[in-house]
Amino acid sequence: MSYKNVLVAVDLTEESDQVLTKARHIAEKDGAKLALVHVVKPIEHVYGGFGAVGLAGDFSAQMATLEQQAVSHAQEQLAKMGKAIGVDKNRLFVPVGSASREIHRLAKEEKIDLIVIGSHGRHGLGLLLGSTANGVLHGASCDVLAVRVALES
Repeated sequence: MSYKNVLVAVDLTEESDQVLTKARHIAEKDGAKLALVHVVKPIEHVYGGFGAVGLAGDFSAQMATLEQQAVSHAQEQLAKMGKAIGVDKNRLFVPVGSASREIHRLAKEEKIDLIVIGSHGRHGLGLLLGSTANGVLHGASCDVLAVRVALES
């Protein structure tokens, strides 16, 4: 099968290079355009929704600032990755939300025909795909390639 638009979901770890290498190889072989995405988890999910328990009035503003800092950091890292492999800066995406939902949404909006995502392939059938890779696989409207990444030991 030949692809035209490949979306690469990265977690910004060193293992992302393995996923990028595989996606780049496919894109070069098929003449496809690459797009990169890193989804930032909403801060209230990271910290368990503390904003809802009536903490100090400026806590909500502090959470928003933390979230914006996370987005800015991700944009910087994604820009470096994109530049290294020649991805146009208009095809770098850093949404905030549920990883699988945001990847599915972006895939539809950008007319993606292949999503490439990393999987850690830990032991046991239930751990074959991580929760993000599993969520992307189920419900995707296009092909999904889960690249098994080797973890440094």
